[in-house]
Amino acid sequence: MVIVNLPKIDTDTWVKVSWDEFLEFADSSDYQEGRFYFYQNYMRVEMSPVGSIHGSNNNVVSNVVNLFAALKNIKIKGWVNTSFRRTNESECQPDLAFYIGDAVKFPPLTNSPVNINEFAAPTLVVEIAASSVNDDLGFKRLLYERLGVKEYWVMDANNNDIIAFEIIDGGSRRIQESKVLPGLQIETVKEAIQRSQNQDDGEVNRWLLSIFR
Repeated sequence: MVIVNLPKIDTDTWVKVSWDEFLEFADSSDYQEGRFYFYQNYMRVEMSPVGSIHGSNNNVVSNVVNLFAALKNIKIKGWVNTSFRRTNESECQPDLAFYIGDAVKFPPLTNSPVNINEFAAPTLVVEIAASSVNDDLGFKRLLYERLGVKEYWVMDANNNDIIAFEIIDGGSRRIQESKVLPGLQIETVKEAIQRSQNQDDGEVNRWLLSIFR
């Protein structure tokens, strides 16, 4: 359903709305290119252009995670820019999301947001941040804690840094080694990002393979 005559809102910031108002904006053609977040009756619509740094870092982080899981025989399924919704409570659209582990039930492939009332939240969520890094480390981290994500990474594109958190007991703490991908050092992810500044994907992936094997 296309909603018309919605008021204009400030994007790339948190705006107070009800859940029903959030759904109207999320379904509106005016914001089809936006990424939507909802938490504690606040909505954020991110409309900032995505540049080559964001796209490259997204690609590298995804390669690191998938290569590591493949070589360690870890069951994994990834999503890019997919919406995850817990009705009447929260919604997010992270850059990358992964379901990890033999016991995990993968959501079906549809054109609707993944229903977190029915399926578990993603095991690992990654946000690639530049202008939004403070928000990703703050309010969004609270959102992912509430949603039940097990691990959350923020890629600081300004400094080529990865800040990783384990989410446990409703809170989060910084980690240097992944808990959901045991043995994967966060420093390795960071170095892969740094190498990608002057190496092609093949070079970076061959280096990763040599490390993971």
